[in-house]
Amino acid sequence: MSFDKLKTLALAEIQVQYSNNIKSSDRVKITSSRDAERAFREVWEQPLQHRESFYVLFLDRSNSVLGFFLVSLGGVSGTVVDQKLIFQTALKVNASSVIAAHNHPSNNLEPSQADLNITRKIKESGVLLDIPLLDHLIICQENYRSLADDGYL
Repeated sequence: MSFDKLKTLALAEIQVQYSNNIKSSDRVKITSSRDAERAFREVWEQPLQHRESFYVLFLDRSNSVLGFFLVSLGGVSGTVVDQKLIFQTALKVNASSVIAAHNHPSNNLEPSQADLNITRKIKESGVLLDIPLLDHLIICQENYRSLADDGYL
């Protein structure tokens, strides 16, 4: 195809944008699962007992939070997680690692098989992209569970 014909094709321009107005020294630093839990509770928009949600924190090389992203908002018993959206955003913000979290409206801290499966898939994708999954938290109204602390990662 000649260059002249290419100009007549309908091609969409793709623009990728990320802005962060928070100074590096003011970013929240994650040093433990408790730090991650506190950060997630700060950004969680839905009541924990109503609907299941899935969030991700994006971290720089020093484990400071670059930002957060609501990956999905589901129903009472589950939510669909598209790992492509997680890593699309991680690449956009130049993240060095990610931490995932979702809530269980039932207040049951036990990970389901679906929880373990998506954790494995996110971890494997992160290995391929050199953006490791550091932890996956299950958050309930009064407590949380870290899959990394419990040896699932």
